[in-house]
Parts: sequence; C-alpha cells; structure tokens
Amino acid sequence: MLVTDRALVGGGDRLVGAVVAAVEGGVNAVQLREKDLGSSDLARLAARLHTVIGGSALLIVNGNAEVAREVDADGLHLPVDAPFTRPDGIALVGRSVHSVEAAVQAEREGADYVIAGPIYETPSHRGVAPAGVRLISAVVAVVSVPVVAIGGITAARVPHVLSAGAGGVAVISAVLSAELPGGAASALREALEAVPAVER
Repeated sequence: MLVTDRALVGGGDRLVGAVVAAVEGGVNAVQLREKDLGSSDLARLAARLHTVIGGSALLIVNGNAEVAREVDADGLHLPVDAPFTRPDGIALVGRSVHSVEAAVQAEREGADYVIAGPIYETPSHRGVAPAGVRLISAVVAVVSVPVVAIGGITAARVPHVLSAGAGGVAVISAVLSAELPGGAASALREALEAVPAVER
C-alpha cells in the first residue's frame, strides 16, 4: 500500500504521476492521506487518482467518509482515534493501530484490516519510538484480520515484517522520496514476492 504525501513530491500533479508509476511498479493499494486538504480539494484529488489508477489498485481514502463515498473509493481508512464507521457502498474499512489492544478493538468494531506501526523510525512520526517487528507478531497472534506493517519499511526490511506475520506493507517515503517511484515500488513488490508463504 502506498500512503500519499504530496509534499514529498512537490504537489498534487506530481503526486498523481508518482502514483501512476508506483501502481505500474506493483503497488496494489493507494491510501489518499492528505490531512491538510478540505473536503472539496480532497475529493478532486481522489477523483483524479481514481481515474488514473483505473482499477489497477484499490483506492482508499483516509479519514473522510463523505469523500470516500463521493468518489466511489474501494475503502476508508480510519486514524487510530477516529470513531468507527462503515459508509454505504464502501467495501473495506481499515484502522491504524499502535498497540495490541487497539488492534483487538479495531477488529471487534468491524475493521477489515489494521495497519500497525511505526515498526521502524520514520520521518512521518518524528519523536515516536518505533515498536519493532514484535508489534506485528503480537498483533497477528490476537486478531484474524490482515495486519499491514508501516513505518520505515524498505525492501530490505520486508522479509523481517513478513516473517513476523504481516500480510503486507504500507509505505510513504520509500516510494515517494525515491528518484524513480516506479522502480522503488518494483523493488518492494519483488521483496514481497520473494518471501515464501510458508515463512510468513
């Protein structure tokens, strides 16, 4: 999953181009996370991404149920402290979690997946101590929904989080800060596919 941050690429137009390249490189879910945008601007950007992705990847809107519904997104992603909601027509609802307890609560509320982290140090959560892969192992042990690892994930670290039980990874800077977002996405995809299922 690619989580967006248009500030890393120099604005919305460049973000759209980076998303296209990343999807071509193997990203199969794009989470639109632009918390500084109002609903109308977020909806316009979401609609653009929906068009360029063209069904090649899931489009998930972070935090704004109305926009998710308006653009016919595939999913809604909820921040850790947001009230749980499942809008009509939205197939997937996920939640960010930073603890085992939050993951259990998210599944109880009806989340279809959780994103757990930060696993490693990450620029998007400065000052937050990384939880390490032990968080993935602990969460996987108590929930049945897919667990996605986030926070400082690189292609080299993919085997570690998958071995801990993660069903996938979510990244921001690993793709968007790369000179070639498509190439970075391809490297992550190759790392994911290189770990045999029996080792996960």
